[in-house]
Parts: sequence; C-alpha cells; structure tokens
Amino acid sequence: MVTRAASPLAGHATPTKAQKPRTRTVAHRRVYGKRKADAPKAVFEQNSPARTPENVGAVEAIQQKLAEVTIDEQPAAQHKTPENPPTDPEPETTEVQTASPSDEPSSVFSRQSSADTSVESPLQTTTPKKPAKYETMVAVRIPVNRVPKAVQASPKKEGTPSIDKREKKFSRRRSSGVVHNTAVNTYARPILNEALSSAAAQSVQKFSTWASRSAKMFDVAKLAEGSYGEVYKLHLRDEACRPAASKSKLAKLRAYGDGVFKVVPLRAKSGPGSKKFTTIEEIVSEIKMLKYLDPIPGFARFREIHVVQGRFPESFQGAWDQYKKTSNDCLNPNPSSKKAYPDSQLWAIVEMDDAGCELEKFCWSSVFQIYDIFWGVAMALARAEEYALFEHRDLHLGNVCIRSTRPDDCMNPPSDLDIIRQQSASGFGFSSLETTIIDYSLSRADLQLADSGEIATEVTSSDLDKKQIFDSIGQDEDEILLRNTYRYMRATLYTGNPMETEEMPTIPGIWSEYAPRTNLVWLLFLLKNLLKNREPEASQPPPQPARKALAPCSPNRSSMNKSGKNEKSKAKASSLADVRVKDLQMKEIQNRVCLLKQTLEGRMKSILELLDLEHGHEDMCCAADLVAYAMDQQWLEAKDFF
Repeated sequence: MVTRAASPLAGHATPTKAQKPRTRTVAHRRVYGKRKADAPKAVFEQNSPARTPENVGAVEAIQQKLAEVTIDEQPAAQHKTPENPPTDPEPETTEVQTASPSDEPSSVFSRQSSADTSVESPLQTTTPKKPAKYETMVAVRIPVNRVPKAVQASPKKEGTPSIDKREKKFSRRRSSGVVHNTAVNTYARPILNEALSSAAAQSVQKFSTWASRSAKMFDVAKLAEGSYGEVYKLHLRDEACRPAASKSKLAKLRAYGDGVFKVVPLRAKSGPGSKKFTTIEEIVSEIKMLKYLDPIPGFARFREIHVVQGRFPESFQGAWDQYKKTSNDCLNPNPSSKKAYPDSQLWAIVEMDDAGCELEKFCWSSVFQIYDIFWGVAMALARAEEYALFEHRDLHLGNVCIRSTRPDDCMNPPSDLDIIRQQSASGFGFSSLETTIIDYSLSRADLQLADSGEIATEVTSSDLDKKQIFDSIGQDEDEILLRNTYRYMRATLYTGNPMETEEMPTIPGIWSEYAPRTNLVWLLFLLKNLLKNREPEASQPPPQPARKALAPCSPNRSSMNKSGKNEKSKAKASSLADVRVKDLQMKEIQNRVCLLKQTLEGRMKSILELLDLEHGHEDMCCAADLVAYAMDQQWLEAKDFF
C-alpha cells in the first residue's frame, strides 16, 4: 500500500508525561484555502470565575493590598534620633488594627517604626547616622479567620487618629460559582489546560452558575444528540436588544449566539459513572485536534472548552424536554434522572461555531447540491491530509454539516437562471452550499506542538478496536452500508486491501499509523448515499410573461382614428414577438442547464468507478490524489481548492 510521506518534523519524539502539560499548537504547514472570518470569542469573559473564594480572610486581604503598594524613592526630611533611647532589652510591641479592603494600602505601613532596619527605608538621610544601641521591633498581630465586615478597633487612646468604622457590604460576584474541590480540579486539569482563556482554564465551574451568565439574554434549544452527548444552541432574545446598547455589543451578542455547545458527560474517576461516558484522554485528544484543524476551510471552528459539574440547569433541562416532545430520535437518558447521572457528574462543554444542518437531516435533490457537498468534503480532507496527516475514520452523514452562503440562507436547489449567472466553468459552487466536517472523536492526526521552545510531533488517535463498531450488521440498506464501511476501513488499515474483511487478531497501537486511503473509503460511502437517497427534483415551470396593467378607458374612444388602431395592433404584435424571443431564450437556457446536469452526473459515475474497492484506480491512495485528478480533468478549478 502506498502512503504519502510524512512531514520532516514527523520524526520527532512524542512528548512524554514528564513535560509541562500546557502546550500550544504550531501552524507549521501551509493551509490551502482561506477562512472567511475568525471565530467569535465569548462575550461573558468579564464575569470569569474569581480566583479567590467568596469569603476572603483578613490575612489574604492584607496580603493583596501589600502587593499593590508602591513607594516613591525620594529622600525626605532627616529623622531625629530619640534623645532617650529605650533601655528595656525587650522589644516594643505595637498592635496594628486589621484593615478593611476599602482602606488605603499605606495605612498598613503607618504604624511601622522608622528604626526598623530589616528593609531599606526611603526615609533615610544621605548623611550616615550612628547606629542605635537598641532597635525598636514592631510586632504585627492580625486576627486570623475573621471576615473583615467592619474594623475591629482596640480601645482608643489619646492622640490616636480615628478610623472609619463604616461597614462595607461585599457584593456577591456572579463568577463565584467555581468548584473548590482539589480532587475534582486535579482530575479535570488535562482538559482545563486546553482552554484558551484564563477564566475557563482556572477551575471546574458549577453548571448552574455557568449557564446563568447567559440566561437573561439567550434562550437554549437542543439541536441534536449522539452517543458522545448532545448539542445545544443559544438564541438571542428580542428583549435583549431593546435596552440601549452599543452596536458593537449587540454584534458580539449575535455572534456569540451563532455558536453551538457540545455537552459531553465525562467518565468519573471512581464510583458511579466510572465505567461509561467519555474519558478525559478522549476529550483532550478531540480538543487538541479541534484547535489544530481550526485554520483549515471545511473544518469546525473552535471557540472554547469548559468543564462544569452538577445537574442540568433549568434552561438546558427545558431545552431537553422540548426536544423530547418534538423529535423521534431522542434516545439519551433524561439529564434529570439521578440513576443516569449523579449530582457530582462532570461535563465537558465544547464551544464551536454553528456549522449548519446535519446532512442526514437535509433533503437534497439537485445534482448541483450533490456535486458541491461531495467535493466540499473531499477538498477539506485533502487539505487536512497535507496539513496534519489526517484521517477522519467516522465520516457518516451525521458528521457532515451544510449551510447556505446566500444572504437569505436559502438552501433550495438553484434555479436555471441562477446557474446561468454563475461564472465557474467547473460546475462547483452552483448550489451555494458550504460543507463542514465535525466530530473527530475517532480521528487520527499528527499535531505539531511547541513546548519550552522545542517543536515535537504528537500523534492523536483512538483505538477503534475497543469501540465495538466492527461486529454490527445493520437492519436496513443504509445501515448495512455504514457497518460494512467500518469493516472496509479496518481492513484498509490492517492489510491495505479494503475487501479483506475477515476476522483478524488485533494489533496494539496500529490505529496510530497513517493510512489515508481510509478517507477514500468514506468518500465512496458518502457519494453512494448522495446518489441513492436524493429526492426527486421538482420540475421548474417555464416563466410566464408579465402582464401589463390595464389602462383606463379613453373618453374619446368613439373619435379614435384609424392611425391609432394601427399603432395599437403594431404594439401588440411587437409584444408577442418579445414573448417568443423570451421563450426561445428560456428553452436555450434549459437545454444548457440540462446538458450541464448530464455532465455532472457522468462525473459522479466516473468517481464511483475510480473509488471502487475492488476495481478502482490503483494510484488513488488519498483524498489529495482524488482532488488532483479532478483538477487535471477540469472537474475542479484551482481557485476552488486554493
């Protein structure tokens, strides 16, 4: 079996566990194609989780104020030495009252003695002075574990300045809902290290608190579900736009609402849920791949990763209940069930851009739609192969999303006039459908990571032999094709021949190897489904000529001369001639569109022959080979890929 040569950096050693956990990806290879825009960031980062607990002790408050103190190093007036230095050998003790967080930091230093020489004081004079026989020591006594609600003053002495004893009310921060559990945070730390913002990377958050930050402005709706978890989307409420707000703020809110949230239950370290759900290693591998493949057109846009704990909040639970009532494919257990999910359940929330509708839920009918969907996926795979030695390994119809690039987001088949107006000679892009590949939980890729200034290659993959996906048969024709495709893919990796699907012993570590022909196996599966399951295309009626408005009857109709009648008959004949010309033009347009459809149909059949598992083209080893062949045959233009 022939495979593409890996990048020169692919020979570097994989980072070991002893290295630093936080790494960043490096865009080392060229990305073909361009992104239209960067992924919007979260608009609620200003309410990030606090770094300190809700009730901060007096010691922590003073330490925080001490860290903020700056002293101008300017010489001041010379201190006078005391005429009668103390003769008592015991140090003088001065009590310092506890300062509230609202006090100035300098008040902490106001009671220190100038004779304290442990720190060089800016108040020292330029002329040296004689060392004192005894130095005054200052003892600072601070009450521990006491909330500074008010200043607890000692008995007031004469000459002592008064201290403001007004009590300051501490406002409860909305971001205080972090989980203060060392064991839980340590367990989820590998996922938190992959977060982009310091707020999300700090700690596990309470599910209810995390959801409450957007509850007043957004409604939650459930979009889909799978064995991994469920997908939710936020919709901006109308009343959120009514208050006076800047245009930039509203734009950020709308962009934030244009994202989706993949909620994945995590496997517990021990106890209930420790033998099911997604493991920490699996979600970390997927997040790394999401971040690394983000620049490639045709792949999902990554925004952020959060880890939360607890039961579903009211907004998400309501969205789940509504989906249960209106959908027939709700198979996951109810999140409110304590038998299914304990109160301490951990969830990974992957925040991404909305890629549109899943292909399995879309009714395609036009050959132009099929052409754009197939080549959109093929070119995305070809880019990822060149960029990261990528294999998807699970490219069923639910893992391909489509959306329209039209201003009105219409996804109907293009009309004949729309096709004629296109400038492309290849036939690609006529349907205005844009494809996105999602869900890399079973995928394989080479990730170039930078840690401590060094670049190393890390192979991320999943052992599919442990997934129990190769023994199922399927109940209908479509499911049989899907289950057979899994076995074809496994045989391609193990033997190089997809048709050798006999049961063979597993080889440890084989799923980390690169076999890009598996992408062709899935492209063949995709094309067969596109051609077999398309809806009948609705015939477009010929356009009718627009009728003119009736003119008002002339009062001098009886006095109309013969010349007027002749002009009217000439105008009528001219309009009929124009209608005949338009009919001829429409017939010509329909003939040209019909010829183009037949051309695209022929190309699709040729691709089926090229990708045939038994008699296909021998030199076709990866998606990049298929795209290069299509360019040579002028099925695609260079601008479609580059």
